[in-house]
Amino acid sequence: MAKKVLVVDDEKLIVKGIRFSLEQDGMEVDCAYDGEEALSLASSNQYDVILLDVMLPKLTGFEVCQQIRESSDVPIIMLTAKGEDMDKILGLEYGADDYITKPFNILEVKARIRAIIRRSSSKIAKEPEKVLSFESLRIDLDSRRGYIDDKEVNLTAKEFDLLELLMLHPNKVYSREELLNTVWGYDYPGDVRTVDVHIRRLREKIETTPSAPKYIHTKWGVGYYFQR
Repeated sequence: MAKKVLVVDDEKLIVKGIRFSLEQDGMEVDCAYDGEEALSLASSNQYDVILLDVMLPKLTGFEVCQQIRESSDVPIIMLTAKGEDMDKILGLEYGADDYITKPFNILEVKARIRAIIRRSSSKIAKEPEKVLSFESLRIDLDSRRGYIDDKEVNLTAKEFDLLELLMLHPNKVYSREELLNTVWGYDYPGDVRTVDVHIRRLREKIETTPSAPKYIHTKWGVGYYFQR
């Protein structure tokens, strides 16, 4: 089945070029040119990945990303201006899985899209039901949902992947580099700050007191671990 991509950018020539290139690779591509149109399409369609520009009319890419994350864990790749590190960090804070800096090479865009789709589609359940739990925290590996006191917690794809890895190996300390390579892949061009941002966001969602975590702990100078 052809992979479906939503491309969101107000620069129509950029959108046209990306669409043509992705369709040449056999993908289905929908296009949006402002934030409201992007939200409308994202809410009424199932996409394998969303390519989302930061600077958009009506709603910013950050606002679009945040609203999509309230109901979906579809992989989102943000398009940011060259050298705008704060855009990259904010994109991750709002739930983006990856980012590409403008101006970009279309081959890089295609490679990033293929990589993130490959990682997402590789999460195949091997058993009818898999559940990991500890005290009030529970995650269902088949449905990829997390719960605190049986109330669902809205986790992004990468947040879930991090939590799953840590819970599968309790008390094992992972360095930030190991987490980056395992969860994002060796071909991911970002740095270890990505891990810190996602860990902080994850703690805010599952910990009663994020500054004094019960589940995800820091081994200073080494990395992170799930304590049982």
